Amino acid sequence: MPGLFDEIPERRRRLAERLHQLAQRNVWIGTSSWKYPGWLGQIYTPERYQTRGKFSQKKFDDTCLAEYAETFPVVCGDFAFYQFPSPEYWAKLFLGSPSSLHFGFKVPEHITVKTWPGHARYGQRAGLDNEHFLDASLFEAAFTRALDAHRDRVGVLMFEFGTFNKKQFPTAADFLAALDPFLAALPKGWRYGVEIRNPEYLGPEYLACLRSHGVAHVYNSWTRMPELGTQLALKDSQTAPFTVTRALLRPGRSYEQAVQKFEPYQRVQEPQDSARDALREIVSRGEANGKGAFVFVNNRLEGNAPETIEAILGLSE
Repeated sequence: MPGLFDEIPERRRRLAERLHQLAQRNVWIGTSSWKYPGWLGQIYTPERYQTRGKFSQKKFDDTCLAEYAETFPVVCGDFAFYQFPSPEYWAKLFLGSPSSLHFGFKVPEHITVKTWPGHARYGQRAGLDNEHFLDASLFEAAFTRALDAHRDRVGVLMFEFGTFNKKQFPTAADFLAALDPFLAALPKGWRYGVEIRNPEYLGPEYLACLRSHGVAHVYNSWTRMPELGTQLALKDSQTAPFTVTRALLRPGRSYEQAVQKFEPYQRVQEPQDSARDALREIVSRGEANGKGAFVFVNNRLEGNAPETIEAILGLSE
């Protein structure tokens, strides 16, 4: 790709070239979200986001995705978990970034939350049952229909299920009894992944359910889940032709603890060797398979997602 990265500083250029080489092999590596001022001077050029000589958070938030795409070929849109974006929102998002940039999206929690959490932000819904839990009709009407015009830039849609208690689902079988017909009713033509937070669900029956629908198990590094390598080693854990991975947190560490330790995410502070080894294995398998691998790395895994990605690709200085 002569000339494509000529204006990018050397370190970013090497990362961008490697990531785009992998994307040509259908291995897509990016980060979870992108609006991180801690990446200024690393992924982002500070001068681009100044107004009257000062850093403008608004200008950064509104425009930094275009510069993100100069390095990364894909990004995970975590924001979609909290809303059903309108067609106008989708148009602005896709028009505001190069056509080369692809996306993975978390599906709105309106579909994946069984009981609304007791947080203040949920208002009068807090603590109530969600009447639209696993509502395939709502998912199509309010999400994929609006997104359909941009289908060619969507790599995967991910259903993130929080930890269920015994009252919600007494057993894994009860969860699968609800999940199976939902997956069968999903709109065709999209890649789907399911991410669970109940380690006791991660067994042959769960994997068989996903496989029967061509849906990927999302390998996820999370507080209460087994390490990535442990999930990867499970028999028949790849349940779709493509793979999906979200490297979020070190097992045993809460989200709040990671934010407190790592924010503003300017550098790796705590390398996770086992997670890195698993991510390298996932990338290697993806290259060999050629059918699609999506790897999303979060700042809260080690402190700085771009540096983590550099490390797993052997580009660390």
